[in-house]
Amino acid sequence: MSVTRTGEPKAPAGVDPHRWWGLVIIALAQLMVVLDATIVNIALPSAQHDLGISDGNRQWVITAYTLAFGGLLLLGGRIADLVGRKRTFVFGLVGFAVASAIGGAATGPGMLFGARALQGAFAAVLAPSALSLLTTGFTDPKERGKAFGVYGALAGSGSAIGLIAGGLLTEYLNWRWCLYVNIPIAITAVFGAFTLLRDRPGNKGARLDLPGVVLGCGGLVALVYGFSEAEPRGWTDPLVLSLFAVGVALLTAFVLWQTKAPSPLLPLHIVKDRNRAGCFLTMALAVIGLFGMFLFLTYYLQVVLGYSPVKTGLAFLPLTAAIIVGSTQISARLLQHVAPRMLMVPGMILAAGSMLIFTRLTVDSDYAGRLLPGLILMGLGMGLTFMPVFATATAGVAPQDSGVTSATVNTSQQVGGSIGTALLNTIATTSGAAYIAAHLHDPAQQALVTREGIVHGYTVAIWWAVGIMLLAALVAGLMVTAKPPKRAPAGARVPQSVA
Repeated sequence: MSVTRTGEPKAPAGVDPHRWWGLVIIALAQLMVVLDATIVNIALPSAQHDLGISDGNRQWVITAYTLAFGGLLLLGGRIADLVGRKRTFVFGLVGFAVASAIGGAATGPGMLFGARALQGAFAAVLAPSALSLLTTGFTDPKERGKAFGVYGALAGSGSAIGLIAGGLLTEYLNWRWCLYVNIPIAITAVFGAFTLLRDRPGNKGARLDLPGVVLGCGGLVALVYGFSEAEPRGWTDPLVLSLFAVGVALLTAFVLWQTKAPSPLLPLHIVKDRNRAGCFLTMALAVIGLFGMFLFLTYYLQVVLGYSPVKTGLAFLPLTAAIIVGSTQISARLLQHVAPRMLMVPGMILAAGSMLIFTRLTVDSDYAGRLLPGLILMGLGMGLTFMPVFATATAGVAPQDSGVTSATVNTSQQVGGSIGTALLNTIATTSGAAYIAAHLHDPAQQALVTREGIVHGYTVAIWWAVGIMLLAALVAGLMVTAKPPKRAPAGARVPQSVA
């Protein structure tokens, strides 16, 4: 392939010559959305102190974002298909920047909670637009593999990068900069989008499926909210059970409506495809374990080992590096030669192996001997998994459905994260409390037994995560049957082509 004077691959006729620079803009926006789910975690104690947020309400700094983001993704994806992906991409960037500015300038809890919800709403527009721009912008098999390698690396490492950035900004500036930092990123991406991104017009003749919006988005909001409330309230709390019941009822009605809606919010052929369904489920299961690991290791490093916020964030650097290597140097190079499941299954087995290492944590485990090997294995496993999941789930999709397909991938990731945080944290808390009650015989040993109980709770929950990761490997192996392009029959849909 010939190259331009700047070193960028020369585009064939009809292909956007600026697509690689456009990928930089798409990646920048996606990184902002993903890291914002965790960047405020380390800053939360400072924000709570400054704004007088109660212990009972502090979770809303996190929940407001995830609730709006996870609940509105399907709507954001369909808006991208109807209006045009570039327009919604820019709209999402501008809205996200404004919401970040409001949050950074918050003078009270309500203002911060509202800004975080607004961030989540604009992220629900931005994330599907970014992935669908990538899907329609890279159609060559080799280029598509590289582009999705970059995207998969950011999707997997964004949360860890958020922890690092949150620690640095909180310690050396203040918690408000965890929100303000989005403004220059968004401004840069907006200018880049106008200059470098191309998109075909939206489907002006189609109409938005309003009943589908109410049923689908309402059901997702209820489920995400239910999983979020299960963490502090418990699984048998009446509110939690009611939210789950409402969520299931609304989503059941949503599926029934989609079979007869004239312009469905989520065309069911998207989720009926075996490969896509397998990718959605693999993503959800993988993220359950990944988010559980982030939660436990963050607390383990700070509460048990006494790490500072910055040191905690930096401790995740090897994970980030391993995800990037797994996505860009292994998956991106192999995906055009091997079937996607030949990467996804080993990736999930590696992730399960890393969790096995974490099940042996104690109150005085050393970082180099126990944590570092597990983080590297987890990073490689996620790098091997995320990249083929994104590429396969969005392959063979008509351009007018690329936005909603991208939204469905993001929804599986978001719902999986909510389930992982609530489910595994509940298991850890319950197991830890039972351990402390059974072993606390001498009041003089309370501090030690409490620390041992906390770690015991983490390891019990991590055993569950091992099982979930292995289940993800099984799902990928049985359901994702797509072939590599060199072995696919002529004219067949393969993970590297876009209809």
